Amino acid sequence: MTIRHMEILKTIAETGSFTKAARVLYITQSAISHAVRELEEESGTVLFDRLSKSVRLTEAGSLLLQETLPVLAACNALEKRMRHLEQHAPVHLVSSITIATYYLPCALRSFSLTHPDISISVDVVSAANALLVLQAGEADFALIEGLPPQGPYVSIPFSSYPLKAVCSPGYRCSKQPLTLSALCQEKLLLREKGSAIRDALDSALYLHGLTAHPAWTSVNSPALIEAAKAGLGIAVLPDILVENALEKGELTVLDITDMELINQLLLVFHKDKYLSEPLTTLMQCITQKQAEKKHPVTDA
Repeated sequence: MTIRHMEILKTIAETGSFTKAARVLYITQSAISHAVRELEEESGTVLFDRLSKSVRLTEAGSLLLQETLPVLAACNALEKRMRHLEQHAPVHLVSSITIATYYLPCALRSFSLTHPDISISVDVVSAANALLVLQAGEADFALIEGLPPQGPYVSIPFSSYPLKAVCSPGYRCSKQPLTLSALCQEKLLLREKGSAIRDALDSALYLHGLTAHPAWTSVNSPALIEAAKAGLGIAVLPDILVENALEKGELTVLDITDMELINQLLLVFHKDKYLSEPLTTLMQCITQKQAEKKHPVTDA
């Protein structure tokens, strides 16, 4: 028994005629008769009384119609929803930590105003792990920092941020310019290897034949800020993370004569990814909101 059989059964019951049912369904009367014969063979009983000028459901036919009506109603509802699947399909994205902290909530709130029926799930992880989630096909797109990833990906730069070397105003070299070589001789308070912040610093040092040997290594930027405030060394962190401490005079920016570090913010997705209208709108919302921010954000 198919959906078409159910539609034919219902239409005959409503019109009381094989001929009229054929006209309503835009099929031949012979097709109607053939379908009824198949239904009666499958059910093992007569479904219609053939009267002189009309047909009428038998008691068995009425029972069958009662069973099919909910199925037809569900199919009709599904058919209507099929035309709007993109407007209800959930979105999954992965974001690096600081982007999710400082920016993503505002962008998602703005998107929800125009697409309230779309569910968005977010994985907040380190920058390196964000790319791994995307590569595993577990996210529609990723928000990461640094260089565009290798492979079959589209990377859209939408902002950037500078890294600052900061220390306590009372730290012994806070008032003098430092070369990269001299910086490496100081007590460094750095993010862990694999973070976008640390990768940017290590790459700059590598180009000068230098290597950092930090006194502190942490996955937590606030811990490094507090250590720098206490005069325990020099931290290299995004400007937005140290902005408040600089304004309060708790930290000062060191002049590193041969270092200017800038990281890009990237929206990354697979080149063959189908971009639905809601997904495209969400991407535009994220990049536009980021561009509107007075201070660009970064990720740890």
